[in-house]
Amino acid sequence: MPEGNQSSILFFRLLGFQNPNSLKVPLFCLFLAIYMIILLGNLLIMIMVISSRKLQSPMYFFLCHLSLCDVFCTTNIIPTMLHIVMLDVISMPVLECFLQFYVFGSSTSTESFLLTVMSYDRYLAICDPLHYFTIMDFRLRLLLAMGSWVLGFALTLIPGILVTTLQYCGPNVIDHFFCDLAPFLKLSCSDVYVVQTEIIVFSVPIILLPFLYIITSYVNIFVSIMKISSTTGREKAFSTCSSHLTIVCMYYGTLIIVYMVPANGHLSSLNKSLSLLYIVITPLLNPVVYSLRNKELQAAMQKIICNKILV
Repeated sequence: MPEGNQSSILFFRLLGFQNPNSLKVPLFCLFLAIYMIILLGNLLIMIMVISSRKLQSPMYFFLCHLSLCDVFCTTNIIPTMLHIVMLDVISMPVLECFLQFYVFGSSTSTESFLLTVMSYDRYLAICDPLHYFTIMDFRLRLLLAMGSWVLGFALTLIPGILVTTLQYCGPNVIDHFFCDLAPFLKLSCSDVYVVQTEIIVFSVPIILLPFLYIITSYVNIFVSIMKISSTTGREKAFSTCSSHLTIVCMYYGTLIIVYMVPANGHLSSLNKSLSLLYIVITPLLNPVVYSLRNKELQAAMQKIICNKILV
């Protein structure tokens, strides 16, 4: 490690949203309510999938892991965000800030791989239904889910280590509500061009390749759906993947803009707003989108609620 690396910076100051004092309490209550809904919604999905015999298909198995990933990601970020909203500015030790960045990157990478695995699951279910359960047996779905978690945390080590090798001589102010990549690059007094290029290259297998695979899968899915003769059959086949496609478009769209497009000028000022989409809005909508048109999840939820009321 170069001499003086990080020696003049012991902590980072996170500015958050810099809102007027009159908005502190309303914003705090809003984000706290959203966080509680995210936890309750995703935990409810996990409980339903684990406890219901009717929700033991591969699709719900992967949905359970996606919900766990959403809980993990938001718990890493939102408590800090709530702290910032009330105090305007908070100080975070350098190592803690790096750790938050690594956990955030790992959870978003894992979610990227899980969404890719779910697209493969939908491809098999619609394009090769006769061999679906033979191919997607418990062993394969377990390997795909565990592989997503392992790859997510392993591949994020590289950009995480690259960020820690940069020198931070001051200032130490991060204009964001969490420790993200763009503020690190902006604050560093090192030449960040090489590190920025390496991180963009490493983001290709994490963001771009999975996204391209999902697009390819859905092209094949749509072709197969259009070959179905009955309108009812086409609608039923499309309804099984429409929820996943909605989340994919919102999730990957914001990730590609924030992390694969150089954050210069006007784009840099949009980072906080775009970050809210995949840190807060996507985990909030996941349970709603997947449950709204899914009769099996609705039935399982009604059964759990009725059992609780009867008890």
